[in-house]
This record gives sequence, structure tokens and C-alpha cells, in this order.
Amino acid sequence: MNRPSDDRSVLLRLPVPPQRPAWSDDPLDELAERLADVCGAAVHPDEIAAVLESDGLTHEQITTRYSRRDLFAVAEELYARVPRRFPDPGPGPDPWRTSPWQCLLRGMLFGLPGLAYFLGAGLLPGRVTGLAASALVAWAWNQALAHRAYVRLAAGGRRAAARCLLLGAPAGAAAAAAAALAVSGSAGVAAFAAGEALYLAAATVLLVLGREQHLLIALVPTAAGAACIPFWRPGPVPVTVLLLATVAAAALSAVREIVRSLRTTSLSAPSAARLTASVPYGLFGLAGGALTLMAPAAGRPAAAVLTLSMGVAEWLLYRYRSLTLTALRHSRTPGDFRLRAAGVLVLCLTEYLAMLAAPALVTGVPPLPLLALGSALWVALLLQAAGIAWPSAVACLAAAVTEVVLSGRAYRGPALLSPATAELAACGCATVVLLALACTRMGRTTAHR
Repeated sequence: MNRPSDDRSVLLRLPVPPQRPAWSDDPLDELAERLADVCGAAVHPDEIAAVLESDGLTHEQITTRYSRRDLFAVAEELYARVPRRFPDPGPGPDPWRTSPWQCLLRGMLFGLPGLAYFLGAGLLPGRVTGLAASALVAWAWNQALAHRAYVRLAAGGRRAAARCLLLGAPAGAAAAAAAALAVSGSAGVAAFAAGEALYLAAATVLLVLGREQHLLIALVPTAAGAACIPFWRPGPVPVTVLLLATVAAAALSAVREIVRSLRTTSLSAPSAARLTASVPYGLFGLAGGALTLMAPAAGRPAAAVLTLSMGVAEWLLYRYRSLTLTALRHSRTPGDFRLRAAGVLVLCLTEYLAMLAAPALVTGVPPLPLLALGSALWVALLLQAAGIAWPSAVACLAAAVTEVVLSGRAYRGPALLSPATAELAACGCATVVLLALACTRMGRTTAHR
């Protein structure tokens, strides 16, 4: 005879519905249940605050419905209420993965224009001051113009970027040529600087619009002429023809891309950032150019090594963002992520310096000043890529001014330090400041989401 079943044993075998957490009964309970996955996976309350803001939670709802002070108070309470439930950090998509070959190609495009100076060295002997002034103006202007064009590209598409470049590129070329004429007072120097500035303006257009291969084709005449120097020294006429061919090819390609982009349809997007937002990027271009031109001792090889390394530097910037994204997925606390992000920063900077040291030792460039300069520029580029523009620009400008003063270029008299020591001291101090800033600002989880 079977024993009658107990009602309690029957209830134990039935599926138990999920129970609400035993929290105080207030309207925040419903919000906590709805965002349980987000709150459980967050490593900092700011991540929850960002989600609430994107969902359209207003200040009136926070103060009246939830009776809390502000958005961050709600986020902190949700973070404290919901237990941590970190999901399995699968590989997931990596938006920062890029081809190293494309970055190396862009590095070649940064370095190959320097061959024009080897070709044109005999045309303008001893007239470097005017060309340096023109180069500084062009670097500063095109750095700011590139930032402005990229902002337009993201906000309104290729047509908006093309309109920005159509107005800004010719103005920058004219300003650089005027600077060369004002400093040198020579029509020949002004003409050479105008060609240099026109090429830089065209290169900015093609790089922003993603036409690197057109720029590489335009550089073929100059590269071919420079390759012939060990066997045959071309005269003024062949050199002029080769340089004009490069400038003309780059300018025509830039005009064609602008015209083609103006025919595309604009995106319906909010207005771009204010014009003043591009100022720190221009100042950084000015400071970076000044520091490169002041490279001591074997200055031209040092500038060439640094310029050719920009492709690897760009790839390492992507690598840093990719590795920090992986670190974010594996971190459990904000402090854990800060340590991981600092380790990734040191790793990528070490890789860049190792790459920079090898050609410096081969060419006989003093390695320590070059490594200090490369460190300051790379960390500044990282901060600028993350939108932290003003601190990096100010630090590099301060380094340039300090080097001018310490090396005796700012006054007539004996130098306080040798050029190499002055660069090492100025760029070393700037690197320390920039590294501290990068560890602080890039160690925040919200900087990578």
C-alpha cells in the first residue's frame, strides 16, 4: 500500500518562480531588476550612469520618482545593490584591430617626402631658415585641419569633410609660403616652400579621405630621383621637373577626390564641434615639428628615423586600444583595470622605443635624446587620439620652449646645456608628465567604452 504524498514534498518538486530581491520597496527596485545584467557586469558606477543617461533618464525623474540627488547617486546605489555577475569574457569584436601593413604604408608616406630635400639641397644652399618656418606653419595648420576634417567626416560624411578640406587646404598652403617669404625674403625659397606646402596640403586631403595609394603614386618621381643620386647627380632642371611632377600629381589627385566627394550625399547628423576644438591639435603639430627640427647632432638622420617610425607608432596606438579593451573585459574592479591599463601602456611604449633604437644605433644618432623625444611624442599622440588634446599640446609646447632656452637658441651667449642634453632634459620631463596623465586618464573604464 502506497503512502499518501506529502503536500510539502509536492511543492518542493514544483518549479519555484523567481523571487524579487529582498530590498526596500521603492521605485528603484524595478529599475534595478530591468538593468540587472548591466549593473552586475559593471566595474564602476560611471558605466551604469552612462547607460541611464543614454536611456533618457531626466533629472526630474531622478528627483521626483526615485527621490535621489542626481544621476550618479542613482548609479552608485544600483552598483551597490546588484551583486557582481561578470559574464564570460569571450573574444567579441575588436573595433581597434587594424592591418599593420596599412600603418607601415602610412609611415612610408610620412617619410618619403623628406627625399625632396636631398634632391633640392643644391638648389637652395644655406636657406634652411625660411623652409623651417614654412614647415612649422604647414605642420601646425594641417594637423588642425586634419582633426577638423575627421570631425566633419564622422558627423556629415565625405561631402562635409571635402568642403572643409576645400577651404582649409589652400589657405594653409598660402600661409606657409607667406611665412617662408617673410623669414627669408627670397623668391626662390618662397617658391620651394610653396611647393612643399602645396604637397602637404594635398597629402592631408588624400590621407583624410582614405586615398593613401594615390599619394604613394605621386611620390614615385621624387623617390626615383633620390635613388639615382649615388650613381648620377641630377642638375637643377631635372630636379625641378621631378619635384614639380610630385607636387602636381598630389595636387591633382587631391582635387579629384574633393570633387568626387562633393557629389556624395551628406549624412543627417548633428553639427560638428566648434572651430576652437581643433586649436590644440594645431599647437601639438607646431610643437612636434619644432622638437623634430631641433634634433641635435645628426639632426637629419634623427628626423628621418623619427618620421619613418610614425607608421609603427600609429599601429601601436591601435594595439594599445585593443589590449586595453581586452583588459577591460577581464578586470573585476576599477583598481584592477588601472593596473592592467598601465601595464599595457608600458608594454606598447617599450615596443616603440625598441623599434626606434635599432635604426638610431645603425645611423649613429645619439639614442637617449631621440628616445626621449619619441616617448614624449608617442604618449602625446595617444592622449590626442583619446580626445585629451590640450594637456598633450601644452606639455609638448613647454618641452620645445624649454629646449630652446636650455640650448641657448633664445638668447646670444653660451648655452646652458648642450643640444643633446637640453633635448634629453626637456623631452624627458615632458614624458614623465604625459605618462602620469595617461595612467590617470586612460586608467578610467569610461575612457574605453
